[in-house]
Amino acid sequence: MDAIESAGAVSGAGADVFFILMGAILVFAMHSGFAFLEVGTVRHKNQVNALVKILADFAVSTIAYFFIGYAVAYGVGFFFSAAVLNGNEAAEGASFAPQGASLVKFFFLLTFAAAIPAIISGGIAERARFWPQAMATAVIVGLIYPFFEGIVWNGNFGLQDSLEAAFGAPFHDFAGSIVVHAVGGWLALGAVVMLGQRKGRYTKEGKLVGFPPSSIPWLALGSWLLCIGWFGFNVMSAQSLESVSGLVAMNSLLAMAGGILVSLAVGRNDPGFIHNGALAGLVAVCAGSDIMHPLGSLIVGGVAGALFVVMFEACQARFKIDDVLGVWPLHGLCGLWGGIAAGIFGLTELGGLGGVTFLSQLAGSLGGALYAGVAGLALYAVLKTLVGIRLGEEEEHRGADLSIHKIGANPEADMPPR
Repeated sequence: MDAIESAGAVSGAGADVFFILMGAILVFAMHSGFAFLEVGTVRHKNQVNALVKILADFAVSTIAYFFIGYAVAYGVGFFFSAAVLNGNEAAEGASFAPQGASLVKFFFLLTFAAAIPAIISGGIAERARFWPQAMATAVIVGLIYPFFEGIVWNGNFGLQDSLEAAFGAPFHDFAGSIVVHAVGGWLALGAVVMLGQRKGRYTKEGKLVGFPPSSIPWLALGSWLLCIGWFGFNVMSAQSLESVSGLVAMNSLLAMAGGILVSLAVGRNDPGFIHNGALAGLVAVCAGSDIMHPLGSLIVGGVAGALFVVMFEACQARFKIDDVLGVWPLHGLCGLWGGIAAGIFGLTELGGLGGVTFLSQLAGSLGGALYAGVAGLALYAVLKTLVGIRLGEEEEHRGADLSIHKIGANPEADMPPR
């Protein structure tokens, strides 16, 4: 009987390894979505930079999270033998699950952490220097992000216990409306403010000058890739087969549809708004996707779609914030809305599963946005002072592709005819 039970435990561990690994791969694939969304939105002379920047940032994120960030968030390091890491042997001060389950969990959570610089990339496009941004990525993924991640998802410093004691429930963020998206969006706001506006974006009188996207098909592909991967992002945040819930998938689907349809109407058929509206709905539903009723998710996604369109236009025209992809409205504000909305539509009175309170969600959401906003301003102000974060005027005019990478998106077309 013991042998049978042991075999069942190993089989269960293997199933969880495969489940989490598939989730990690889906979220990893989302980074191609970030890349192509940026490729299609920026001008042609900055397409190569978008592709290289997000791939390089993922590599920097991997190193920073492996050596520092994961330990900051969860108190777990990887300086043990492979046998210990794979769960084959025990070691003092180490506890790793069988068949490398703890390792694929790291991979899964890394893909979340690496989404932060991918989000920021879209806001600072077309005028940011390459290596200072790589430095920022290392600091963000090694320290700034995991510090907050550990507070929310690992209960560090007892702040979750304090919220539960004060408001009746801990802060609930199932798949990262605040931990990932709002933190990424508010960090990006600090970066965009410190960088300043792109050359020629506004006239001397302050009138907005249109910079059309380079490719609507690439932009659309980026949105599609993100939408598909998002079901790994949300559903597989359960991190085990035993905990997985079809409710999360349904809520994600309804929120996405709500974001698309409302942005279609409010955005007056603009393809950029429509494809980002899907993402707005998915950003907003992350926090409460495991507890809300599907109708509540539809409303949450619809509000997010409208919020993105209205605030993107306001940022560009009224506030003069040159956020190229609108990552602060999309991730920062829609993420903030999603965190708060979980405390409304997650309540049993509105058809949700409960276990949340409005005040706890409000406090956790605003606290995350404030933390990331201050951290973003501070980090990019320091980098701006010490090493500089912006391309020179001539480099920006030439484009990041030629200025940084010495090659354009279509090298053969750039060659003189023979």
